[in-house]
Amino acid sequence: MRGANYVLKRLAFAVVTIFVAITLNFVLFRAVPGDAVQSLRCRQCTIQFKAALREELGLDQSKWTQYRVYLVNLAHGDLGQSLRFQDSVWSELLPSIKNTMAMLALGTLFSIVFGVIVGVISAWRRGTIADKVGLWSGLVFYSMPPQWLGLMIVLYVAGAVGLPTSGIKDPTLGILGDASTWTLFVDRIRHMILPAATVGLVLYGEYALIVRSAMLETLGEDYALTARAKGLSNWATVWRHGLRNALLPIVTLVALSLGFIIGGFITVEYVFSYPGIGLQIVEAIDQRDFPILQGAFLLLALSVILLNLLADLLYFKLDPRITE
Repeated sequence: MRGANYVLKRLAFAVVTIFVAITLNFVLFRAVPGDAVQSLRCRQCTIQFKAALREELGLDQSKWTQYRVYLVNLAHGDLGQSLRFQDSVWSELLPSIKNTMAMLALGTLFSIVFGVIVGVISAWRRGTIADKVGLWSGLVFYSMPPQWLGLMIVLYVAGAVGLPTSGIKDPTLGILGDASTWTLFVDRIRHMILPAATVGLVLYGEYALIVRSAMLETLGEDYALTARAKGLSNWATVWRHGLRNALLPIVTLVALSLGFIIGGFITVEYVFSYPGIGLQIVEAIDQRDFPILQGAFLLLALSVILLNLLADLLYFKLDPRITE
């Protein structure tokens, strides 16, 4: 019964948070002076054209009416219409989201695997050379601004390894004939490696430091000392008793990292000209395409809220004592 109450409270809190995020997303873009139509920059944007477009988008109505229409449209999955492309926001964002998720999934997988391994080894071999290497490498990469690390990779690594530094595919691929699926796949991976490596190295620092700290705390508990006293091997103590009981902070970090996948690493995508949601946001800011920005920020907020809800539910599964 206590577990059911915990789940219901988490669900109710997530629903309230989503409603607040939706409301703030509506208010913030209408709190700035003017509106999305007023900031349009184009030759055909006469006063009459802007007035007609403002009426078409419903911007001439009261804020309360706009808010009501906004909620109704969201309930039907309608995020609005892009001012640049005269197409739905969802159809413009979806390809960019797919590109970003593929790239960040690769970088996040790298960071989780190597971050957990290095963090565990550092805690297990505390005070040794392995610990110092893991600790300082984590601190160095964690402190690096992603855009600076991306620029260093473009300048000093890309040429050495022969990988592309911009775009998502080779513009000449398929010109002389149909390229095979495998060729297209390899080309896509080659374009994703450098931005994914940039993201992975930054996140690697977070995982290595958090896992090391959690493991040190766990290995100092009485049950870990008892396991060693009973003759359990170091390997079994670390993996069975240490890592399993250190999963809560790791789950938190994974949930927060995955929550920002929709938003992407804007600066990394900008450095590598990678056509993901981050580059889409930068272009929307430059073109004053407020519906695109509003839709992107809403999806980012929802992804963070829902993945934090997932983390809360995993907490209960991993450690039922949190309901006490």
